[in-house]
Amino acid sequence: MNNRSGASYFFEGFSLIKTKGLKRFVFVPLFINLLLFSMAFYFLWPQLEIGISYLLNFIPDFLSWLKTALSFILWPIAVISVLLIFALIFGTLANWIAAPFNGLLSEKVERYLSGQDMGNEGLFSAVKDIPRTLGRELSKVLYFLPRAVGFLILFFVLPVIGQILWFLFTAWMMAIQYCDYPFDNHKVAFRQMRDDLNQRRGKCLSFGILVNIFSLIPIVNFIVMPVAICGATSLWVDEFNENRL
Repeated sequence: MNNRSGASYFFEGFSLIKTKGLKRFVFVPLFINLLLFSMAFYFLWPQLEIGISYLLNFIPDFLSWLKTALSFILWPIAVISVLLIFALIFGTLANWIAAPFNGLLSEKVERYLSGQDMGNEGLFSAVKDIPRTLGRELSKVLYFLPRAVGFLILFFVLPVIGQILWFLFTAWMMAIQYCDYPFDNHKVAFRQMRDDLNQRRGKCLSFGILVNIFSLIPIVNFIVMPVAICGATSLWVDEFNENRL
């Protein structure tokens, strides 16, 4: 165990994605993330316009000043709400699609940081593991869905508190999502992985909070996936791998 914060591992990911020998493994997760988030905003933005226009139409025309004022208020609220709710949903979808390549990136980062071969590296191994990898992603989805429903209800019925709880929940899910890649590469069971993260809850949650925050920032959120994978793998090397050597 060391004194580094979880946030520091996330920021380390920005350096790792630029490392010679790792950059080519960053491309596929980056491209998938870019494609899905672009599609999401392309389809969601018109729906936001329709929804806000629908609400403003209830205001009489002689109160046009009020319509203008509410428009300035509603747009930021709508955009923030969409980002809070859909950042995790589309992030989960992107990770599902890119799972084999994410695992491969994690392998290469671990090898770079530790200098140790895992014995099952390479694209062929990643392709061979696709059924198992997708099964692992399904385990995460099944863990996420019932909890997400509860926190999403709180998001809408408890002003401020509900949004804070949703943010913390999604931050924890981000930690689980990205820390799972190195754990899965070492065939650590999903339940055991969660138990291990719970033992470093503060560090893992601070890592997830940074992932969550940067996932909400337009443009920057396109590179969050590979950055988080690299950072989570560094966290694994320092905090968890020693227990299994």
